[in-house]
Amino acid sequence: MYYQLYELNHAALQPFRAYADAMRLFYQNPLNPLSATPLGRSAAAAAEVFERTTRRYAKPAFGLETTKVDFSEAAVTERVVWSRPFCNLIHFQRELPAGRRPDPKLLIVAPMSGHYATLLRGTVEAMMPHADVYITDWTDARMVPLADGRFDLDDYVDYVIDMLHHIGAGTHVMGVCQPSVPVLTAVALMEGRGDRFAPASMTLMGGPIDTRHNPTAVNLLAEEKGIEWFRDNVIMQVPWPNPGFMRDVYPGFLQLSGFMSMNLDRHLIAHKDFFMHLVKDDGDSAEKHRDFYDEYLAVMDLTAEFYLQTVETVFVRHDLPKGRMKHRGELVDLSAVRNVALFTVEGENDDISGVGQTKAAHDLCVNIPEEMRAHYMQPKVGHYGVFNGSRFRAEIVPRIVDFMASHGKTKAKPAAKPRLVSSKS
Repeated sequence: MYYQLYELNHAALQPFRAYADAMRLFYQNPLNPLSATPLGRSAAAAAEVFERTTRRYAKPAFGLETTKVDFSEAAVTERVVWSRPFCNLIHFQRELPAGRRPDPKLLIVAPMSGHYATLLRGTVEAMMPHADVYITDWTDARMVPLADGRFDLDDYVDYVIDMLHHIGAGTHVMGVCQPSVPVLTAVALMEGRGDRFAPASMTLMGGPIDTRHNPTAVNLLAEEKGIEWFRDNVIMQVPWPNPGFMRDVYPGFLQLSGFMSMNLDRHLIAHKDFFMHLVKDDGDSAEKHRDFYDEYLAVMDLTAEFYLQTVETVFVRHDLPKGRMKHRGELVDLSAVRNVALFTVEGENDDISGVGQTKAAHDLCVNIPEEMRAHYMQPKVGHYGVFNGSRFRAEIVPRIVDFMASHGKTKAKPAAKPRLVSSKS
């Protein structure tokens, strides 16, 4: 019912958005003498702020057409190379000189947590000069018809395994935030089965491996409410006329409301500043605001079964760190991970995945030799800064590239009880 009311409210505002857009164009028209006055710019700014805060944002494009490889510009072609109802695997194919030594293959597993995979555009852009990059492009659940079936956490793990098989042996995998758990699960299952397509290394970044360490507000809410509260209060059916009509989902607009409420004062200040930039005709600052919020406000729905299983397994029961995690009835044995190198990255000010939650993977994967593991905690960054931004590019990317290069041809080694060392160099 709430989803239908949300859609109705959005439709009801459409005439007002159209009027606001027309007013913005009127006051920005150079033939209008008011366009050069504070009054005219204020009216245009108010109209744009209203239109932008009430619209639904479409899925953004990656828009990565070139990259720098060996100090030369290389064209990039974005291709879907593997597809299932709930995910496409995108390959950023670079045009490289013939005979050049190939770069390592990297599968970036994007979060399925409300935002589109394009939230990791900066991650992809930073890794392309050093690796042959693939990324999971998860599908908005409200766009998937009921006839295409369900999608839960077990399916997510199966998708990751299938994609690693498709890309081929020797691939490196990176799990950013939420995917850290299914990526680690997939690697453990592949190692336990002796799968030759198990990745050469896995990089887990800002992920909820063990949320009992430094629990954040998100973690505490899950434990306090319990799974039944989420089932009763946040699961809704996709309204008509969307392709996924009648599918049970966790709506993206609810997730966005949660994200916004965590830092509401910051978002209010950002929109006030945006208004002032428009009035002062500060085009560059206004455009930065548009670019960020075009991405941040574009959200997707998650299937109810995936969302509820993830909340219960990861945040309420803590199945993975307690050794109780199962995949289709099969116990996930993290001690089976012996030949896949492990690199974990955390942010000092992360308010989504607290410090220590990702690093916990080292304590669980006891049979990875010490020389095949490393941990890095990036100072002065929050959750977003773990995989995007200037510090990510300058300080985290070189460490990931170096770790991949060091473990590109990992071979089986004797099991060893690791001595965890935090690496900052």
